[in-house]
Amino acid sequence: MDRKLKGLDLPSLEILKYPDPRLREVCTPVKAFDQNLRALAERMLELMFAAKGVGLAAPQVGVSICLFVSSPTFEPQDRRIYVNPRILRSDGEQEGEEGCLSFPGIACNIKRHNIVAIEALNPDGERFEETSEGLAARIFQHELDHLDGRLLVDRMGSVARLSNRRMLKELEERFNMV
Repeated sequence: MDRKLKGLDLPSLEILKYPDPRLREVCTPVKAFDQNLRALAERMLELMFAAKGVGLAAPQVGVSICLFVSSPTFEPQDRRIYVNPRILRSDGEQEGEEGCLSFPGIACNIKRHNIVAIEALNPDGERFEETSEGLAARIFQHELDHLDGRLLVDRMGSVARLSNRRMLKELEERFNMV
């Protein structure tokens, strides 16, 4: 059993908001593929769908392990779970609007690779590869950033930072009030 998942109160999990310092933690690889991992992934999918998101990484719920979930079409049958993911190769470039559940109300244009191939494990520990493009490739890269402690604000250009400074300040003030 992974110590980070032992005794985790799944019903109380919520999506952390910037600037919570747990969002900056570099995640550790998952070693235990058990019911605790599957239950965490299912809870993350619930939270992601409730927040109307297309991706959610474990550090966004305060668990610093290498795990993210996604559903690029926002359809339940398209839900995916990625454990210990890593990019194998990428190609091309896209620029598009990107938001983040940890940055409510904020969206900005971010440059990403257009095609991304990743390798990951499923919740049973079985290895798989997946290649995606467009939005799905953007999700891979965004969620992998979270696993490395990198946030949307780190990818923003100076114009995006300037145009979102009021919202960022509000998030910081709200966090400091807690």
